[in-house]
Amino acid sequence: MSKQKMEIKKIEKNASRQATFSKRKRGIFKKAKELSTLCDADLALIVFSPSGKLFDFASSSVQEVIERYHMQTSIYRSQDQQSHEFQLEKDTYYLKCKELTDKTIGLRHLNGEELQGMKIHELQKLEKVLGKGLARVSKEKDERNLKDIIEMKKRGLQMVQDNHRLKQMRSQTNSQGQSSKSNSAEESDNRDHGAPNLNLGLPMFK
Repeated sequence: MSKQKMEIKKIEKNASRQATFSKRKRGIFKKAKELSTLCDADLALIVFSPSGKLFDFASSSVQEVIERYHMQTSIYRSQDQQSHEFQLEKDTYYLKCKELTDKTIGLRHLNGEELQGMKIHELQKLEKVLGKGLARVSKEKDERNLKDIIEMKKRGLQMVQDNHRLKQMRSQTNSQGQSSKSNSAEESDNRDHGAPNLNLGLPMFK
């Protein structure tokens, strides 16, 4: 007769549980020793009984196997981290390439190139984009033209003011020149009329 399979669940009876633990512990430790011997495997086995008692087996040393485990786990984690970072960089690169490709195609469409494969709704969307762009360009152009006109008016007004000021300065200069000539003539007349008579020592005739 074939062996009846036992349901794997916690054994309720304490005595049966202790007997099963002792029996299976010996079996698993035996298998661990065989695996180490037959395959030259470095292993450690740690078991705590239901009462908390420690049982262990190691092909070399439990502490050495545990340290080796921690070191190897650290290496795996580092490799996983590097792999994860590399995957992120790879994904970012592909996203940037796709974004650059999309923008390049978009610029070509704005320039009226490669429109043959576009659908109606895509053409309508492009038309709206071009319309908004044209409106912004037109507005910017009008603002700059208005700014240039205001600047030209300011310059024109400044030139008129400068011209008026130059005329005033020239008029003042001419007036000062005429006044200077008039004063020179008056001084000359005064010298002629107020000059003393020369007495040559001749008798005066009466």
